Order: sequence, then C-alpha cells, then structure tokens
Amino acid sequence: MSRAHYGPVTDAAPSPAAPPSVLGLAPVIPVVVLDDAADAVPLARALVAGGLPAIEVTLRTAAAPQAIRAIADAVPEAVVGAGTVLAPGHVETAVAAGARFLVSPGWSPRLLAAMKASGLPFLPGVSTASEVVTLLDEGVTEMKFFPAEAAGGTAYLKSLASPLPRARFCPTGGIGLASAPDYLALPNVGCVGGTWMLPADALRAKDWGRVERLAREAASLR
Repeated sequence: MSRAHYGPVTDAAPSPAAPPSVLGLAPVIPVVVLDDAADAVPLARALVAGGLPAIEVTLRTAAAPQAIRAIADAVPEAVVGAGTVLAPGHVETAVAAGARFLVSPGWSPRLLAAMKASGLPFLPGVSTASEVVTLLDEGVTEMKFFPAEAAGGTAYLKSLASPLPRARFCPTGGIGLASAPDYLALPNVGCVGGTWMLPADALRAKDWGRVERLAREAASLR
C-alpha cells in the first residue's frame, strides 16, 4: 500500500495529509461503531490523548459519515479512517466525509479499483493465502487479516511470513489486550485492530477518561 499503489484520483480529492500507510501510526487501531455522531469528537480526543491517533469509524451506522467529518474537522491530531467499506459507493462516502484511510473486511475487483482510485491508503481484508497472493499481484502489500482469531490467529500469520515476506497485516477480529502482544511480535504485523479500549458501558456513560486510560494501556503494547 505504498504511494505507487494509488490510482488516479476521482472527483472527490483525498486529504493532502493522508498518510502513505496506517500500519505505523500506533500499535492498535481502535475500531469504532457510533450511533450518535455527537460522541465522535470527545471519543476521538480521548483516544488521541491516550496515544492512539489512527481511528477507524465503521460505516455500520447512519451516523458514521457525520462522525468522520466531525473528527476530521475538530480533532486534527487524529487520523480518522472509514471501516466496513464494502462497495465503491462507500469509498465515495468516506472520501467526502474526510476519511484519511479505508478498511474493508474483504474485497472484490470493483471495490479494490475504487479504493485505489480514491488516492487514500487502504487495507483490503484477507483470510487466505490465495487472497494475499492476488493482492500482491495487484501491487498491494498492506492488508487487513480478518477475522483474525477465527481465521487461524497468530499461527496462521506466522506461517505466511516466510513464503509471502512482502505482505504486512493489521489483524482484526477477536483480538484483545491479552492476545494483541502475540500478534504485534510477528514480523509481518504492523498493528492490530480492536475494540477492547471502547467498552460499551463506558461509551454509554460517556466516560471518556476511562477510554483514555484504556487507550494509553493499548498504546504501550509496543
């Protein structure tokens, strides 16, 4: 997912501050699902204060595009991205909202073309060696490994390192504080995605101090 992997920019130009890669921003990318866009800014500030600047807001709720825009406008220290990108239309929505990277649980040729054309860094999801090889053939070297625990976990990723050394991963799915260090110790893992620093009760209570403390704990893993 180097700059060479980007295609031509579409009508909606990407942010000039888009990073060439998201894997090196922090050891953990929080995966955020927001029902109320009003929570986006205080949540993002708590995560950034805790040392997790890369924030994936999933496009699973109607509030997601507004939440991405709010974070992009009000929290410049954050690198906000869009997750659960499933179709070219989602790419357009994410870019228009101000997303600075894209994450998908899987990919298709049409989706891959749209993500390349966006000009943004992106992590297409894979769970098999064949998918990894196909993406490498497309010039994509950075990927999301999903669902990480169900798809083989650290043992599977370790087995890919020797035959496919160019591929690097952000494993997501079932990873918690206890298992994250095992993933981060692998040579082909740049970061992990997770939700454990975003407990549902803390979000309901708008306990941003607790979120910041959990984010700081996650940021210290590497």
